[in-house]
Amino acid sequence: MKRIVSIFLMVAVMAVGLFSFSRNASAEEKMTGSVAKIEMAKDGGSATVVIKNDDKEITVTVNDAETLDKFKDHRINEGDEIKLKYDVIDGKNVSKFFRKTAGC
Repeated sequence: MKRIVSIFLMVAVMAVGLFSFSRNASAEEKMTGSVAKIEMAKDGGSATVVIKNDDKEITVTVNDAETLDKFKDHRINEGDEIKLKYDVIDGKNVSKFFRKTAGC
């Protein structure tokens, strides 16, 4: 019986350790604002975008192909109003949802 309890405790400690070292992400953040700046990476695989609203200004990394295509095709431009959802991962704001408020 002691052995079973010891094994259970070891597994519980390992599980807690695993979760504590998982990626450093906070809760999802939401924002509506205007695009102040779009800067595409040289390889085209990501973009850094500055979003402004009345309360704050944030910089977000955009990695999804659909949004990157909208930047390249100029369907999303500087000055456009957007809705944004992002996670803070390792100190960086990473986009999860990036759409014009009007649709696109």
